[in-house]
Amino acid sequence: MATPTRDAVLRVDLSAETVERARVPDEWRRGYLGGKGLGARYLYAELAPGVDPLGPDNLLSFVLGPLSGYLPGETRYAAVTKSPLTGGFLDSYSGGSFPERLAGSLDDCLGVLVTGRASRPVALVVDGGTATIEPADDLWGCDTVETDAAFPDAAVACIGPAGESEVAYATIASDGGDHHAGRGGAGAVMGSKRLKAVVARGDAPEIPPALAELRDRYERRYEDHDTGRWQAAGETLESVDFANEVGVLATEGWQRGQFDAAENIGIEAAREAAVGRERDTETAPGGFRVRTGDDEGEGESVPRGATPMTLGAGLGVEEFDAVASLGETCDRLGVDVISAGNAVAWAIRAADAGLVETDARFGDDEAARRLLDAIAARDGELADALAEGVADAAARYGGDDLVPTVKSMELPSYDPRGAIGMALAYATSDRGACHRRARPVEREVFEAWDDADVVEAVAGAQTVRSVLWSLVADDFVGETMWNDLGAAWLDAVGLPHDADELSRTGERIWTLVRLFNVREGFDRSDDALPEALRRPLSEGPAAGRAVDPEAFERLLDAYYAARGWGPDGRPTRATVERLGLGGIVDEATPLAEEATTTNAGRDTTTVADRRHDRHDRHDTDDR
Repeated sequence: MATPTRDAVLRVDLSAETVERARVPDEWRRGYLGGKGLGARYLYAELAPGVDPLGPDNLLSFVLGPLSGYLPGETRYAAVTKSPLTGGFLDSYSGGSFPERLAGSLDDCLGVLVTGRASRPVALVVDGGTATIEPADDLWGCDTVETDAAFPDAAVACIGPAGESEVAYATIASDGGDHHAGRGGAGAVMGSKRLKAVVARGDAPEIPPALAELRDRYERRYEDHDTGRWQAAGETLESVDFANEVGVLATEGWQRGQFDAAENIGIEAAREAAVGRERDTETAPGGFRVRTGDDEGEGESVPRGATPMTLGAGLGVEEFDAVASLGETCDRLGVDVISAGNAVAWAIRAADAGLVETDARFGDDEAARRLLDAIAARDGELADALAEGVADAAARYGGDDLVPTVKSMELPSYDPRGAIGMALAYATSDRGACHRRARPVEREVFEAWDDADVVEAVAGAQTVRSVLWSLVADDFVGETMWNDLGAAWLDAVGLPHDADELSRTGERIWTLVRLFNVREGFDRSDDALPEALRRPLSEGPAAGRAVDPEAFERLLDAYYAARGWGPDGRPTRATVERLGLGGIVDEATPLAEEATTTNAGRDTTTVADRRHDRHDRHDTDDR
């Protein structure tokens, strides 16, 4: 069986109710691969500056990679759009059954590009390399579990009530809420388009014999890899115990770095509560599946590390079953647990400061659940403000120093006051505060790093992941691909690249996304240090530590220099030309005249020959 060449996309216009097939330019396939890169290329090419993220002209892409369905581990897809939370670029990823069956449903297509706005709720049904637009009025108002159950013979990516209400951090859920394209509000974009669900009816693609041996080899490599053993043991829930041990677990609205009840919500608590694992495989069994209870009876949830970190420690909730139940609430509503948990934490702290009124208190999971329900429905003035995110709520009521954000996105629960490299990673993340582009904290807290080490770790990880997320590789199994960045796999499907070329591809993609954000008005001020992080931690191993503004600005200068960007954070003409982007930059995208000269003493733009044996492990929020 030959490996199909994926060289097309499906274009869906919901306003005109049309579906058309279009060929992907060969230079785009080679230079941007798929996933993040290809999604960014279409977004930059087709969106005018200032497009309303919730307007019909915004583009929402569901993008696979050239290896989707063939790589070991979970098949994933990228949701790429302009974010309603940040106003900038957004790529959000999810695994489970949907991307696997989407790969089979699309045949030789790399993705589905959706524009317009339907006149009524619709579902997009994909099968046999094409798609049909079908009515979904009866599903509007259903949660993610109910929507998934309406298509028992297919795999579904859908929105819940939060997406319908256009909550700025609504998710796209699949597998009954077990998996989410989580951060930045792709679910709100679906809601604005009246697109309730994307339904994949095809079967997962068969593995071509030419790739079977390569897949087996990488599966064996992953079994022996540190990350493989770690993931099989407990996936991301170990992150709770690690963050608490080193004093960087954001607790009760970022007031402390340790949670006294961390052992009640961490890995051992999850093992005790588990009724099984998500997937029936020995090497990659997925998260722990636990039973949860609510007013309507029992359900099930697969909490990842972000759930107990943000909804547990972040809200002062001390029992694992209560935390898991809050996570299930978010899953059914279709909201990002990190942004939602931070929104509730901000409301509690703002109430303590006399800025707002709410009955939510730290440690009260029932009150937190009521507020989450209200946010998803935009029920009340405070809930409506919180539905736009912490930054928007703070702009309305005050309290912008209570819960930190970057580019209006709420920080995950790794407190950078105990590891300044995380401050740089959050600040320079292209989609807003995100630990998944780079997570140096796992090495930084144990090693004596200078500025050069920090910049190299952050920029290097961002570049490598730009490649792996354009291949749309499994986050964990992708750790085995850091040495050649997937070159062996691409060669096997007729897209030969070497590792150095792929490293430049990663830098090209990262820089293209920066150009998109610059065109939307982003600059150095959007990479700023949140005020809340300038106050010292009060307890734990990192007590008394805060992010030093001068040290942070020095790191930011060094980072810009390593990227070939100017002091205002804009790429230079020379960098754009070096990366093959000169011919696509439009007049609306201002470039820097000269690169930042201050640097950390090392070249971090080429990472092909300097990849770490041990990489950071993902506390996965996009799942």
